[in-house]
Order: sequence, then structure tokens, then C-alpha cells
Amino acid sequence: MVRKLLALGLAVAGLAVSACGGRGSAPAAGNGVDIVTLPQMDPNVVIFATVPRDTIGEELPSEGLGTIKSVKWQAELGGFTQQNYSQSLGFKPGTKITILNLSKSVSHTLDVVKEIKGPPAVFPKNPNLPVQKHGGSNLETGYASGPIKPRTSVTVTLAKAGIYLIGCAFHYHSGMHDVLVVEANAAPGPQATPPKPTTSPTVRSSYAP
Repeated sequence: MVRKLLALGLAVAGLAVSACGGRGSAPAAGNGVDIVTLPQMDPNVVIFATVPRDTIGEELPSEGLGTIKSVKWQAELGGFTQQNYSQSLGFKPGTKITILNLSKSVSHTLDVVKEIKGPPAVFPKNPNLPVQKHGGSNLETGYASGPIKPRTSVTVTLAKAGIYLIGCAFHYHSGMHDVLVVEANAAPGPQATPPKPTTSPTVRSSYAP
């Protein structure tokens, strides 16, 4: 099936919506923000919103984020994004970020696995990742978000510069582990190739924290 691209200018909760191949469905409204579901105009076109600024979106790679073999980090990354698909993450220190569960049915966490000095990113085979929340409101070594239910979010401050390996306590062995760089000029890495849809396309609108 030929994938079509559609440019659509529309504000959803004050954010510009982009359109291309995607996945998922609309996250629940939060903090008084209304979520707008976009109409599906063509069965071969999927419309979704880019993850808002200062937000980490997370879901299983198989749910739609996919995985990417990072040349820089010499590792396979998946399950976390600042844009549309899995990628390494980058923010400046002091940023207050939103961790948004993009899944419509599966809970996730964001745990700091360990801090590293630089490439390569060597992920431990069997890390002991806490399921319950740990580490308060600052993301640094030892932080664990606790369970984030589908389409909900938590906020945390990137209090300390560093390079962190992160993962989901529930799905670490299902490909949900990534690199988070907290530095003055940090930026997200290349994105995974969009996975082919396995079901009928659905619409995911954006979420404004």
C-alpha cells in the first residue's frame, strides 16, 4: 500500500498538527486541556500530532514508535521520542519536561538505569528498575517515574547535566531503553523509520501539558 503524506494546518490545544504515517489514538485531556480528535479523510492517510516541546513521549516500539540503531551511541534505541518516532533524547539542564504515555492501553515508566560519560551506550542485561516512584521531582541518577497510565503524564525537572541511560521498568526487555543527554546544546538524534501499520489507521491528537 502506498503511504500518502498530507499537510494539514490545524491548532490542537495551541499546537501545530502535522500529518504523515503514524499510530495510536488521542491521549486523554489533562490540566484543563481539551483534546480534539481529527477526522480521517482517507483510509490510507494517518494524521497525528508531533509530541509537544519539552515532552518525552513513550510507548512500546511495537505500538508504533519503532527502534533505531544509533551510530553515535552504538546501540539499538526504542520506546522514547521528542518528535514522532524513537530517537535519542536531548534537553538543556533545568528543563521541566513532561513524560507522556502515548499508549492507549499499556502503562509505562521512565527509570534512570545509570549515568554514563559518553558513547558507547552499554545497556545492562538485567537492571533492577523500580516500578514505584523514586527520586522526587528531579530526574537524575536513581529517578523512577512510577507507573504512568495510558494517555496520562508526569512532570519532572532535569536538575543535573549528564548522560543517562533510561528504560521502562515493565518493558525494558521489549526494547524500551534509550539515551537521555542533558547538556546545554543537547538535541534529539535521528528518528526511527516509521513502522508499517498492522491495523487500520487511527488518529492521535496532541497533548498539551
